[in-house]
Amino acid sequence: MPIIVNLDVMMAKRKISLNELSERVDLTLSNLSILKTGKAKAIRFSTLDAICRVLDCQPSDILEYVNDEK
Repeated sequence: MPIIVNLDVMMAKRKISLNELSERVDLTLSNLSILKTGKAKAIRFSTLDAICRVLDCQPSDILEYVNDEK
């Protein structure tokens, strides 16, 4: 899939653990882990909003589009 999830990068920059982020965005550890590993098929805007608010970042800091077709 051409969408890359850089959640782990932003978490490292903000020095926040998966457990802490899970608590602060009110998302299960399991669902957040699926998102972090890039296995998620979708993300709700409300979830993206909460993550960006907690990490003080933009959606583009977390999600990246890579066009492999050349």
